[in-house]
Amino acid sequence: MKLTLLAIALFFFAVVASFVWFVMTWDRDAEQPVSQLPTQQEWTA
Repeated sequence: MKLTLLAIALFFFAVVASFVWFVMTWDRDAEQPVSQLPTQQEWTA
């Protein structure tokens, strides 16, 4: 039982650490936007 709880705790720790690493190393300027709002011309076209 202790081994199972330890495995679950390690899994959650790995998920949180992975997310923190992703956020800390993410370069906003190097990425293309996933979505963007339509321009005024697209609304009237």
